[in-house]
Amino acid sequence: MILKNKHFVIFITMCTIYACTQPQPKLKSIDGKQLEVNQSVKAKDSIETLVAPYRTRINEILDSVLAYTPKAITKTEGKYNTSAGNLMADIVLKEVNPIFKARTGNDIDFVLLNFGGIRSIISKGNITTRNAFEVMPFENSVFIAELDGKSIKELLSYLLKSSVPHPIAGIQIVVDKNKDLKEVNIKGEPFDENKTYFVATSDYLITGGDRMNFFKNHLSLMDTDYLIRNTMIDYFKKVDTIHATIDDRFIQID
Repeated sequence: MILKNKHFVIFITMCTIYACTQPQPKLKSIDGKQLEVNQSVKAKDSIETLVAPYRTRINEILDSVLAYTPKAITKTEGKYNTSAGNLMADIVLKEVNPIFKARTGNDIDFVLLNFGGIRSIISKGNITTRNAFEVMPFENSVFIAELDGKSIKELLSYLLKSSVPHPIAGIQIVVDKNKDLKEVNIKGEPFDENKTYFVATSDYLITGGDRMNFFKNHLSLMDTDYLIRNTMIDYFKKVDTIHATIDDRFIQID
């Protein structure tokens, strides 16, 4: 009788547990539709009222005048170097080198950025903070890579084969009429393949962006935590009139 009662209790317990167990839900399908945001979407006064002071303040900052340029600064008017590319590379060298020097005791030897990173011209007239955001809308920061002579030779080969003028500063490249390399000077001294050089570039290129895979072979690397855009803004604040020109940093001779 006791055994039967135990079996009965076990049976009732198992039935209770089974009855209380919730079946696991199973996904059958996912349905959705695209909601287009266009002119037909009406603004809400409550949201506009909330956003208005922030929008006004942001526009005040973006439209604040930092400097002046007597002519347009573009990346399209030069074959081997351009006014926009030269300006950006020069700014990175000028603004970042003191930081690198303070942290490491070394100087940046030269700068290499990418042509595609320049996204807008700077028109003749006042230069504003908004211009800096238009030229460099990405959150790219400056890295310093230490490269050996072999990597520098790969870098030079890349630039010689490139169909666009990538921004450079601190280095001079001279080619002949056949675009064969004739001369390379870094900080005014002939390139020495037995030395290592500190090259300022962007976080995008450090990872092999634009197929600049030679940066992956760096001997050392430092993140300056300094956005390229911010180097431009800081420089513009210091200089009244910007004179960006095409020069002999990358030239072809007969």
